[in-house]
Parts: sequence; structure tokens; C-alpha cells
Amino acid sequence: MASHGSGRMNEIHDIDTVTAQNLSSQDFIFSLPRAARDQRRTFMELFPPFLPRKVVSEMIATFLLVFVTCGSGALNKSNPALVSQLGQSVAGGLIVTVMIYAVGHISGAHMNPAVTLAFAVARHFPWIQVPFYMAAQISGATIASFILRQLLHPIDDLGTTTPSGTAANALVAEMIVTFNMMFVTCAVATDTKAVGELAGLAVGSAVCITSIFAGPISGGSMNPARTLGPAFASNKYNSLWVYFVGPPVGTVAGALAYNFIRLRDLDGQSSQSLKDKSSSLKVRRMKRQESTLANDDLIDESV
Repeated sequence: MASHGSGRMNEIHDIDTVTAQNLSSQDFIFSLPRAARDQRRTFMELFPPFLPRKVVSEMIATFLLVFVTCGSGALNKSNPALVSQLGQSVAGGLIVTVMIYAVGHISGAHMNPAVTLAFAVARHFPWIQVPFYMAAQISGATIASFILRQLLHPIDDLGTTTPSGTAANALVAEMIVTFNMMFVTCAVATDTKAVGELAGLAVGSAVCITSIFAGPISGGSMNPARTLGPAFASNKYNSLWVYFVGPPVGTVAGALAYNFIRLRDLDGQSSQSLKDKSSSLKVRRMKRQESTLANDDLIDESV
């Protein structure tokens, strides 16, 4: 859910990083025939060098997210005196904030299949990596849930999210709160005009605020993996479709809505072109100065 950049997630970008760090490898690629070069680049796009690190990062981050949120949720349902509803929401927001700052620069810290899908739809994330991310997120959530089952025995409801009223009300709640979360995420994570350094705090606060509201209605999942993992461990599958439909619809709508209102005015383009022009003028001025100094040195030596 994290990071900052001009329309790109602030994470390791596999092909760009490898190209920058391995110039000799790049020279070798360009020396190949065009067909072989295209084939090699296609292979790198399908299986980028840093993909395993990013996948493991997502698995760990989602594991910790579910461990904290579902653990506190299970304790709250078992005995509200141990963890209050407010404490459960604050714990969820804080773990999101911590994970964004911990692994946002590696994988983007999505921790949510719906967020990954929304970034891909909004063209901030490569589609080819979506299945790997989703598999890592669901695996991390499931492992965390089964560990909680052992730690919190005999508690059998491990923070599952189920509608407190009708499924329709829960669906609307999930769509609205995930819209809010993704709208904030896109603002601070993909827009260069936003304060990207505060992305973790902003997204974590959005998660905390929305879960306070949605918790009594739908459980405040906002995350299919966070719902599916505890459902497996608790063997409770009530109204799962709500959490497989609501969060993806909400996150995609939030991402597209922010893309629509994002500032792309001519003034910004003009200022960027002026900046580029001034940079090029500065480079030419420096080259002239270097040339003048070199000529002066030659004159001194001849004298």
C-alpha cells in the first residue's frame, strides 16, 4: 500500500535495477540478435530477478498483519475486557503503518489482494506479478491464522469477519471503507504532489478510522486474505462472498476515482519542461567553463 513516485510504486523495480547495476550484462544483451534480445527481455518481465524477494516480503507483511488484527479480534470476541473494539481497530491501523515503513520499499507493502488488483487496474503495478502477490498474501494470512488457532486454544473464532446484519449492508460497508482506504493510498503512494514520506501514517490512519466504523457492521475486513485465512482456521464460511466482492470493487473504484481527479494541468507540464530546459542550460554552461579552463591550461603550458 505504500510509497511514492511518479505514477510508480516506490519498490524495487526489477528490470530497471538490474540494468543499472549490471552494465556489462546490458552490453551483452544489446549485442545479441534482435529476436534473442526480445526473448530475453520477455523472460525478465515474466520472471524478474527480484520477484522472490518481493513475494517473500508480501508473505511476511501479510502474516504479521493477520496475526495482529485477527489475534486482537479473537481476544475481543472472547473477552472484550482483554482487547476492546477500539483497541482492535487501533492495532490494525498500527500494524499497517509499521509494515509500510518496513517493507514498502521492497514490495510496496500491499498485504491485500484487493489492493494489488486495484494498483494493476490503475496501471501502477505489472499484471504479470499479480498472481504471485495474491498467492503470497493468502499464504501468509492462512499460516498466521493456523498459528493463532494453536496459541489461542480453546478460542475457536479466530477473528473471522461476518455480517452482523444483512449481507447487503455488510457489502455496502465494505465497498465504502475500502474505497476510502484505496483513495488515500493512491493519493499518498502514487502522486508526486502528495507528501509521500507520510504514506504509512496516512494509510494506517485510514485503516484505523474505517475499521472503527465498519467493525460493528461487517467486521471491517477490507481484505479478502484477512477474511479467508481465519475462515480456514475457524472453519467458518458465512457470507464469504461479501468479502470477495466488496473490497475489490471498493479498491478499484477508489484507485480509478483518484486517477480521475489527479492534477495533470498544463502548468505542471510547463514547469517540468522549464526545469528540464534550465538543467540542460546548466550542463552546457558547465561544459563551456570546463572548455575555457582547459584552454587556459594549454596557454599556460605553452608560455
